[in-house]
Amino acid sequence: MYYPLMDNNILREDLDALIEFLKGDFILTQSKNVRKFEEEWSKWLGVKHSLFVNSGASANLATISALRIMYPDGGEIIVPPLTWVSDVSSVLWNQFTPVFADIHPNHLGMDTDKIIEKITDKTRAVFVTYVLGFNCLSEKLVSELDRRGILLIEDVCESHGATWAGKKLGSIGFASNFSFYYAHHMSTIEGGMISTNNDDFYNTVKVLRSHGMVREAAADDFKEKYANEYGDLNPEFIFAYPAFNIRSTELNAILGLSQLPRLDSNVIQRNNNFRCFLDNLDPVKYKTDFDLEGMSNYAFTLILREPDAGLWERVCTTLRDAGVEYRRGTAGGGNQLRQPYLKGAIDVDFSDYPNVDHVHFYGLYLGNYPNLSKDKILKVCGLLNSL
Repeated sequence: MYYPLMDNNILREDLDALIEFLKGDFILTQSKNVRKFEEEWSKWLGVKHSLFVNSGASANLATISALRIMYPDGGEIIVPPLTWVSDVSSVLWNQFTPVFADIHPNHLGMDTDKIIEKITDKTRAVFVTYVLGFNCLSEKLVSELDRRGILLIEDVCESHGATWAGKKLGSIGFASNFSFYYAHHMSTIEGGMISTNNDDFYNTVKVLRSHGMVREAAADDFKEKYANEYGDLNPEFIFAYPAFNIRSTELNAILGLSQLPRLDSNVIQRNNNFRCFLDNLDPVKYKTDFDLEGMSNYAFTLILREPDAGLWERVCTTLRDAGVEYRRGTAGGGNQLRQPYLKGAIDVDFSDYPNVDHVHFYGLYLGNYPNLSKDKILKVCGLLNSL
């Protein structure tokens, strides 16, 4: 059967919105539709500021670069071993020290107790990833970070619309990052968003987004300070930071504005699909007891209940032969600690990370999307249960 990771995530109505835009007197580079998308996203999420960039990875990079400006002496950032590479690489590029905490098997995000164990006087932030739509926050963690004055940074790239304590994930910490890649809950093809309630942080990432140009700043006093201090420079071309160009375009924003109104209903359908998958999966062979409260499922999580190399090989072979696309190791290819880019950067004892290693060797995910049929879900469960 034909079962890809994503199907039909750019609808006819999205293309029609693009066509209608192109009929007019248009600007293609970042302009009023980018600003409108940022405003609409902020309203939906419940935050003060949002900044549209060209990818979720760029959102990660700009966020941690802004933290480096806040903490010029560096320090440690606690990161998950089950995440996308850009969460960790953004920490490395900015010369912070990544400190890893093992995951909890029921939500695949970092375990609260493991995070707290890793906190030191050098900890500047905890960078959580909400894996595959699950929430990993707890009152214990949020309170402890608040008490110690440690920033919470949220990677919500796989979890648009998920909630905790009555708030959308991404509106709780100091800053949050989203991705609008094709396979995600909503898509601008490529694109990402940085969201925050902090005025100074917003000003910094806004400048970082566009070459470090002071004229991009949201704060007038920031512009005036640089204009007064550097009177020998054209105020239109003062570069405050060694930055980058991670702007997006009007075309991407048009897609975002078209897709955002149906995001909530898509989340409901994705969650219904995932519950159907779990309800019909053999709980003896496969893990089904995930923490589902507040979830916004990104993909069907398939993890063996116990290590079993023979069963695992049969699972992968059966899915492949049946035409079912999947990704081994779930988020980001599994345990980041096993990736070559970290070799020599940190010392690792894999026995300290048993939960993420189990997912690495015996976990995968299958696609979930609003138009996925119940019959296909049941057929896949039947295949898996027969092994």
